[in-house]
Amino acid sequence: MTDFQRHALALAEQQSSPEWLAPLREQGAARWAATAWPTRKTEMWKYTPLTPLQNDCPSQWAVKPSGDWQQGIEPIEELDATRLVFINGQFSAEHSSALPDGVVRFADADAAQSELIKQHLGKVVDAERHLFAALSNAWAADGILVHVAAGQKLAKPVYVLNVSTPEAEPAVSNQRLLMVLDDNSQAEVIEHFLSSTEQQNGFVNTLTEVVVGANAQVQHYRINLEQEDLLHVGGVHVDLHRSSRFYGFTLAQGSRLKRIDYQVNHRGEGAHLELHGVYLPRNKQLIDYHTNVEHCVPHCTTNEVFRGIVGDASKAVFNGRIHIHPQAQKTLAELSNKNLLTSHQAEINTKPELEIYADDVRCAHGATISQLDQTSLFYLQSRGVSKADAMSMLSFGFINELLNDVPEPAIQHYLRPRLAALFGREDTELGQLAYE
Repeated sequence: MTDFQRHALALAEQQSSPEWLAPLREQGAARWAATAWPTRKTEMWKYTPLTPLQNDCPSQWAVKPSGDWQQGIEPIEELDATRLVFINGQFSAEHSSALPDGVVRFADADAAQSELIKQHLGKVVDAERHLFAALSNAWAADGILVHVAAGQKLAKPVYVLNVSTPEAEPAVSNQRLLMVLDDNSQAEVIEHFLSSTEQQNGFVNTLTEVVVGANAQVQHYRINLEQEDLLHVGGVHVDLHRSSRFYGFTLAQGSRLKRIDYQVNHRGEGAHLELHGVYLPRNKQLIDYHTNVEHCVPHCTTNEVFRGIVGDASKAVFNGRIHIHPQAQKTLAELSNKNLLTSHQAEINTKPELEIYADDVRCAHGATISQLDQTSLFYLQSRGVSKADAMSMLSFGFINELLNDVPEPAIQHYLRPRLAALFGREDTELGQLAYE
């Protein structure tokens, strides 16, 4: 057992939590203690070393800052939503909206809500397969439940803003979100992870579980725009039941360690998954996306598209797996991963996988790795555009299609100027290119 594993167990013992969470915490701690620490020989962590966690080895819980933590923090202001703010993993009621019916903190859950949480929390995710999900269970003390009753629709999107600030010593925070949508219901949820512009020294462990009932629909967004020294491991785990729909969009910059897992299980016939992702590491950052889609029943569909722009001396990892079970006939599933390397030092390890045990299916997968087209660069430069500007315009165009497909306009408007700054261009210039 590594020092970090021992410190993590000690941190779990220091927490206070509702008594009804004790069985989940005990199971998570036991699984965490029994699981071997990943190495280069561990397939799921082959290209993502955990040395930053071992070297920093945070051994205390993060706390709310006493100063002006809002400096440099830029939430999505034009989003008309119910806002829930967590600062270093601690809920901030004074900066949050009044919670509507069905949205509640674990700590404030009544008897019926506690039973609902116990029924689903830690059940969607497979903690034996996902090491840091076991840690999240061991650390489970608070979180958010979003429950939408049958036939209902959330009046407003739920916007969960998770803010990280540096501590005197490396510290950890844990965030849980549980979404339960009953039959014929609808919800939109945005998870936004931000940090102050100061150099970060913390570790954030996040876990989202989603249960989508029959004919229910979910739009879920996960945006990671933290300062590059913050360590972050997260996961989104989804159960889709009969004729349900899940649209997911994720965008992330890299950091010293950033790993995000998506696990989606088709549990009912007719379910559909639409999952789009963009990753943008630069400098010496690392970003690792692992996705796994289980087609367990017939007549389900999946469309998964991820695109990455890898610059400077950064490194990206994408592992996308679609598993078609023997009984999952009439499946339609497609997986696409395209990558653009903008420097000779950039690195991408991509591994799209199809594992098919049914014979009446239509499935496809593919991955590409390329550099900017020299002909296009020459064309723009011949029109008076500098080489740097031409590279920025072509890079933005590579991901623009996925941004245009984002259903929530406020998220599009929020991301465009920030991505323009990332590419070193004015938003108006990139905007002109996008719509020409």
